[in-house]
Amino acid sequence: RGLESYAHSKHFSAFFRLPKEESLKEVHECFLWVPFSHYNTHGKMCISENYICFASQDGSLCSVIIPLREVTGVDKGDPANRGVSISTKGKTAFRFTEVRDFELLVAKLRMKCNATASPQHIISTEVAAGSATDSPKDFGAEQSKMGQRDNSKTVSTEALMTVYHPQDAENLDSKMLKEKMKEQSWNILFAERGHGVSMFRTKKTRDLVVRGIPEALRGELWLLFSGAVNDMASNPGYYTELVEKSLGTCTLATDEIERDLRRSLPEHPAFQSDTGISALRRVLTAYAFRNPQIGYCQAMNILTSVLLLYAKEEEAFWLLVAVCERMLPDYFNRRIIGALVDQAVFEELIRVHLPQLTDHMTDMTFFSSVSLSWFLTLFISVLPIECAVNVVDCFFYDGIKAILQLGLAVLEYNMEKLLTCKDDAEAVTVLNRFFDSVTNKDSPLPPAVQQGSNLSDTKSDHPKVDITDLIRESNERYGDIRYEDVESLRCRNRLYVIQTLEATTKQNVLRVVSQEVKFSPSDLEELYELFKKEHFLSCYWSVNSPVLQHHDASLPYLEQYRVDCQQFRVLCHLLSPWSHCANRDSLALWTFRLMDESSNCLINFKQFACVLDTMYNGSFTDKLKFLFKLHIPPAFTEVESLSPSKGDDLSKEELMHFSQLSVSSVGDNLESGSLKSSPEKGKGKVDIQAYLKQWQDELLKKEENVKDLPRMNQSQFIQFSKTLYNLFHGDPEEELLYRAIAVVTSLLLKMEEVGRRLQSPMSPVRSPGAVTEVAAEGRERQEESSSEQTEGSRAQSLEGNHEWSFAFEQILASLLNEPAFVRFFEKPHDIKAKIESAKNLQLKARTRV
Repeated sequence: RGLESYAHSKHFSAFFRLPKEESLKEVHECFLWVPFSHYNTHGKMCISENYICFASQDGSLCSVIIPLREVTGVDKGDPANRGVSISTKGKTAFRFTEVRDFELLVAKLRMKCNATASPQHIISTEVAAGSATDSPKDFGAEQSKMGQRDNSKTVSTEALMTVYHPQDAENLDSKMLKEKMKEQSWNILFAERGHGVSMFRTKKTRDLVVRGIPEALRGELWLLFSGAVNDMASNPGYYTELVEKSLGTCTLATDEIERDLRRSLPEHPAFQSDTGISALRRVLTAYAFRNPQIGYCQAMNILTSVLLLYAKEEEAFWLLVAVCERMLPDYFNRRIIGALVDQAVFEELIRVHLPQLTDHMTDMTFFSSVSLSWFLTLFISVLPIECAVNVVDCFFYDGIKAILQLGLAVLEYNMEKLLTCKDDAEAVTVLNRFFDSVTNKDSPLPPAVQQGSNLSDTKSDHPKVDITDLIRESNERYGDIRYEDVESLRCRNRLYVIQTLEATTKQNVLRVVSQEVKFSPSDLEELYELFKKEHFLSCYWSVNSPVLQHHDASLPYLEQYRVDCQQFRVLCHLLSPWSHCANRDSLALWTFRLMDESSNCLINFKQFACVLDTMYNGSFTDKLKFLFKLHIPPAFTEVESLSPSKGDDLSKEELMHFSQLSVSSVGDNLESGSLKSSPEKGKGKVDIQAYLKQWQDELLKKEENVKDLPRMNQSQFIQFSKTLYNLFHGDPEEELLYRAIAVVTSLLLKMEEVGRRLQSPMSPVRSPGAVTEVAAEGRERQEESSSEQTEGSRAQSLEGNHEWSFAFEQILASLLNEPAFVRFFEKPHDIKAKIESAKNLQLKARTRV
């Protein structure tokens, strides 16, 4: 029920072009008295927090929007007719009859109107209502009354067309006379049906829109029909504040805006001067600041340029808000999901209304590709500006339905030529020539402004098509397409489009990542699904998830799904071959830090897959290098070395004590000059030279050189040894591996002492047996000393006054000396078994977090 109620609210606010915050509260079936036609029309009264709306259901196409800010009185009508009378500031009374529970409704509406009629609200609505008709001087006076700062130097208050093409009332040619006749028709309509937000909108209103809105009224009516007038009334001073905050900021969006400013209607004189360019910059930058998730996308500059021609700067901003956030949802981003959905709707309408084209065209995606610019720019990019504005008139009145109808009319007009086309390129040429032939014979704009004025002579062989006739024909032939039908098609095709985009994203990601890892395609696909599922589990499991806050479907393929450290920890527990390790949480944290190169606390699937690939498919040297890097910055920090993480069983002193147990065996190996370990009960020996050669070959293939790796200091090496100790726990060769740790640790310490003595022969250095002696002495002193003496003194006595450290080559050579190490890290692991287990445990792991 909640979802259904939410869907009804969205449908309600979209149909009546109300602010997105409005939600449907009540619906009453009733009749509305239409005074100019002298009859009652049947329909539904829809009530939200701040609006009373009515839409007829008897085919009369009558609708009314009454903002509560305009209501001056609510009264009961004739009890016999169960009437409700609503009076507005425009001295218009709306009479509703046959309203169920009309007395209760009157009481509710009175309470609503009293609650909203605060002095500040009244002032703000008067400003908004007057902005469409008052002069700039009056509007500025109202702003100053409200205490707003003067922004005349930064915000233009005139539509650019009034500056660059003022109408000359004295010299009226035939086109200007037609323009004045259009204005008179609208004035008669206003007198009959009201003027402003609460006007009656009927079939007569649409007929006048189809003929083309007069130049002088275009900005005002765009603001009215789009619902932008309501947004502006609810947010007085908002645009000025945005301009002040956004100007001077430097982001990726502002860089793109600067690049496209002079590409927006460059042939129009308004955008050949700093006045138009500056206004366009302010509107686009302010919107990018308001809605950073959209920011700025191509096509927004073209649309905003046209809006600025006929609307004041603040009005153009709110018109852009209405288009991007309400009328064309999800259009303006990198994935243009909304546009792709409407393309799919367009294809379905072609199949229904133009089956001949469907039969002829083997690939219906042609229509989507060729019409994408039609939808993104409302035909502005393909039609001359004097024709495109008539299309924008219809769009603001009828929404996307007008664009779909016109698209069908364009295809039908060119049906015969399209049916003879042999390929897509030929069809594109046919449509381009058609758009070049479209004119507006009634446009009062001068030749310098009209884009199609220079085409009349050069293409005289092609028949001219008047835009008014084309729009009228689209309404006559396809006007039966209802708004509800379009919304239903949108919902149905949205799932298909998103599934297609998801499949494309998945294919692209897997194609890129497969070149970096050795997993089979099926295993890699399964890992991707687990990674993506973990992303969504966090999004829906935790409202405050950083992944949810940073999720952006418009990002490049690899960046659309990312996980944070907590999610990565869960995935490591499920999939890592080292998940049995006692300090697995620390390993997950260090691994995440190592991968998070951008320091945004998020990693993508490629980074995740490459880490798993190293664990499962890496060579001995790959895995050792990976573990080495986990124990040096930035993965491992000195703060952690001072406070070992939970699950680390060996302390620094215990490691030193552990290393002494095998010093005698190390001494034997050193005296014999051999770097080979004992046979270990008949186990095979390791070809050290082969591994070193393999390491050198890998260095040649990779950009990173072993010399670029920093040396590992003593605290880092101790933690490194602890990690190895934990990794080996439970292994069949656990005893051999523990003994090997002791041998390698002692060997490395011995090598460090010898190396320091060679570098500084005069410095006091302990003999090769010093490690054993010092460790033994330290143990004796501990037994004799008080309980307050810590084992740290033994480690300090071992370290002396020198900080010891190891290079990666030293650790590699030492570990290669122990066959048990090599066997452990080269032992194969079954990723398929881990994946199957993870599928069953992923949700359970989330519930335990």
